[in-house]
Amino acid sequence: MNIAASGNDMLDDAALTTLRQDLAAAFRLCHRFGWSESVGNHFSAAVSANGRKFLLNPRWQHFATIKASDLLLLDADDPDVMDRPNAPDPSAWTVHGTLHRMLPEARVILHCHSPYAVALSCLKDPTLLPLDNNTARFFGRIGYDLDFGGIADAAEEGERLAEMIRGKAVLVMGNHGVSVAGETVADAFEDLYFFEKAAQTMVLALSTGKPLAVLSDEIAQGTSDGWIPYRGMAEKHFAYLKSCLDKEDSSYRD
Repeated sequence: MNIAASGNDMLDDAALTTLRQDLAAAFRLCHRFGWSESVGNHFSAAVSANGRKFLLNPRWQHFATIKASDLLLLDADDPDVMDRPNAPDPSAWTVHGTLHRMLPEARVILHCHSPYAVALSCLKDPTLLPLDNNTARFFGRIGYDLDFGGIADAAEEGERLAEMIRGKAVLVMGNHGVSVAGETVADAFEDLYFFEKAAQTMVLALSTGKPLAVLSDEIAQGTSDGWIPYRGMAEKHFAYLKSCLDKEDSSYRD
């Protein structure tokens, strides 16, 4: 990440530019996959070693229009953020600011209401069962928050969500949606991509009304571990997706 040892040190200019472009691309791609929702939902990325300085999308700007230069650079320790004319969405500040402050290892946090993830989150028991390679990918990597209380704009809710996703890659937010944490934008986006596919598999399998062939914990864990050597797929996949954006509209890089 090109971050120096001090917790307050920022990414160098080249790394910050790349991070801005990657995060802007993630917004555009999320919309193209049909996972955006009006002008809501939020993606963020830490730019300091301690995670407290981070990028966040502007309040109520559509994902399809976001450019690298549009992203807000915020400080989770700044008490005056919400008093400024360009203040972020209150829910985004509450959740992402708290997550980055409490979890410096969560470098990138993507939250959206992708259709099948939302459908899964609305089940009485939204546990993602290990049924195939994609569902088993997340075995032991998911936190579940089932205490939906409406729009998340209270500090204690951000703290609760941080504890629920601590040590995990995915947080299923009951009656709400999904949040994914990753080391890079590519890593987080790849998990978001595969989680939506996994949730689709689960919902479709349940829709048959037939008994599910659930993998044993041993096989599920082995499958999940088996994905680790394939982590490089994320960078390749994300690079391809960005190349598709570049051919049609590279303005996300501006």
